Amino acid sequence: MKSTEIHKVRNIGIMAHIDAGKTTTTERILFYTGKNYKIGEVHEGTATMDWMVQEQERGITITAAATTCLWNNHVINIIDTPGHVDFTIEVERSLRVLDGAVGVFCAVGGVEPQSETVWSQADKYKVPRIAFINKMDRIGADFLSVITEIREKLGKKAAAIQMPIGSEETFVGMIDLITLKAMTWAGSDQGEKFELRDLTGSELDEAKLYRDELLETLADFDDQLADDYLNGKEISPEVIEKAIRKATIKDGFIPVLCGSAFKNKGVQPLLDAVVKYLPSPLDKGEVSGHDAKDYEKIVTRMPDEKDLFSALAFKISSDPFVGQITYLRIYSGELTAGTQVYNPLEKKKERINKILQMHANKRTELESASAGDIIAVSGLKFTTTGQTLCAEHKPIIFDLMEFPETVISIAIEPKTSADEEKLTKTLDYLKIEDPSFNYRTNKETGQLLIFGMGELHLDIITDRLEREFKVGVNKGSPQVAYRESISGMGSAQNTFRREVAGKGQFGQASITVEPIENSLEIKVDFKKKEKSIPEEFYEAVKRGIQDAAPSGAMAGYALIGIKATVESIEYNDTEANDVAYTIAATMAFKEACQKAGLVLMEPVMALEVTTPNDYAGDVIADVNAKRGRILGIDPKQNKDILKAEVPLSEMFGYSTQLRSKTQGRASFTLTFKRYEPLTHNQAKEILQKRGIYI
Repeated sequence: MKSTEIHKVRNIGIMAHIDAGKTTTTERILFYTGKNYKIGEVHEGTATMDWMVQEQERGITITAAATTCLWNNHVINIIDTPGHVDFTIEVERSLRVLDGAVGVFCAVGGVEPQSETVWSQADKYKVPRIAFINKMDRIGADFLSVITEIREKLGKKAAAIQMPIGSEETFVGMIDLITLKAMTWAGSDQGEKFELRDLTGSELDEAKLYRDELLETLADFDDQLADDYLNGKEISPEVIEKAIRKATIKDGFIPVLCGSAFKNKGVQPLLDAVVKYLPSPLDKGEVSGHDAKDYEKIVTRMPDEKDLFSALAFKISSDPFVGQITYLRIYSGELTAGTQVYNPLEKKKERINKILQMHANKRTELESASAGDIIAVSGLKFTTTGQTLCAEHKPIIFDLMEFPETVISIAIEPKTSADEEKLTKTLDYLKIEDPSFNYRTNKETGQLLIFGMGELHLDIITDRLEREFKVGVNKGSPQVAYRESISGMGSAQNTFRREVAGKGQFGQASITVEPIENSLEIKVDFKKKEKSIPEEFYEAVKRGIQDAAPSGAMAGYALIGIKATVESIEYNDTEANDVAYTIAATMAFKEACQKAGLVLMEPVMALEVTTPNDYAGDVIADVNAKRGRILGIDPKQNKDILKAEVPLSEMFGYSTQLRSKTQGRASFTLTFKRYEPLTHNQAKEILQKRGIYI
């Protein structure tokens, strides 16, 4: 995008709780912008953005899909994100590179659990948002109630810029509170045409009340508008729109719209709002990063094609015709096919073979791309998700992404020797593509374990292994991904010495460990670094500690929540060897952990159940029986929303159990909260099943 036109670019995400209507809304956007000639439907498996076979079969979004369309001479790059909690990494990495977002809410369900999660992710990256209250045609739709929930549950200053005309089966359109005009759809076509008319007497009176509420909210962000409003001056639509745009981009104000995407009502005004109120790359301004040569030094890049090139790789996927493709958000400069760029984290040059503009799984080849663009490229060999690409002579590193903790695993094995040859290579690729997926071999049992965010996540992974990559596997039952930690302090020293080809190899490390509460990390500190000892040996010791953590010190579960302090290392300038120091540090670290007192940690999940009032008692009793803790109960219409914390080990098969107890009328979400230590007896029982006795 040329610098003169970058103000006409909108990079947005569509985000929401599962089944709020994200993909349906995106499909209407593609139709009304002329990108698609017909409307795709999720329930029919024809949605453009849900292109994976697994998405079409299940009617859910699994992977974030990107596309580009035009509206009112503006370029809108859209990423449709998943709503299911197992695929939250897709939302995380999309929001990392977006300038704005549309939060879709169900007019009946309101602010649901995953809504809160994705809005928290958007808060982390300071992404301006507008809200679209969808499904206004559904029984139980309550527009004002959802706005109240956005204010209370999400802690946002939100106000309606539209009011619905009717609701449930009488919903026909909405009133624009800025222009005081009504928009109605006849419903006989595909929503391409709507009628714009003046308001009637009663409509006008009600609209003015809500318009005043909008102006009062905007007055908190705009002093001039506040003065004019308090002095009774008439405020023009242009002034209101300018104030909304400023407040949305700068202060986190949420303009709220409404509609029914499935019934083709309200999507065109939503597109207008995206263009009017969400920021362009220019509005977001300069982007900050770290100087690759001096990480503590902050450097910036401007959203301008004339600045030095910089981009962030935020997603990697496979294309059957092009091979591996890497999605990039270009923050500055220009990128041309066939040129070389630099990856400062890997310290490698990369060649850009092709530049592609993506439309879900379809692609259009481009000669070049520049600041503000979201594109895909082929040819990258070293770059992984979250890494920076830039100009080599002035390298910059953008902040890395954080990836969620895996809490569940299953054992898999190849069906044939041919499958065995392909399996590891395929798992390596899936790990690159999906940073929330991992695998390793359990040293005690020899089993190959794959780790993910939930049962559905692992189900999709194994399904893809067979269908997409043609690797046959047998799989076991889901298992809890326990962790190990320590309960106190411990110290150990280890000296490693051996002779190879007549030459001695020596390494020695003394390490003290202590627990870190509520942490998933292994932190490594050095008490003192001697100038006479080369830095490479300190790095080898640090590597030894970090390499030891994934295999644990008791039962093969990864260690977490530990601070390791290297008290000293002994140096022998004739025999010092970095591999020897790594081995010595690994042994000393594990011994120190054992002396500190090892504990087994289990994942505790945040459970939210929405159930009809009649079944709330049974659901609560069941949660208590699962070692759960009820945190609160919120009544909502004829339902109760139960919030609880429950150990993951008690939740396998919960979907079937809940259906049985509530005649299929309840729903739930389960998200990782933290790890908690098990009692000695609980840990003993779990480990004995694996043939480990403590």
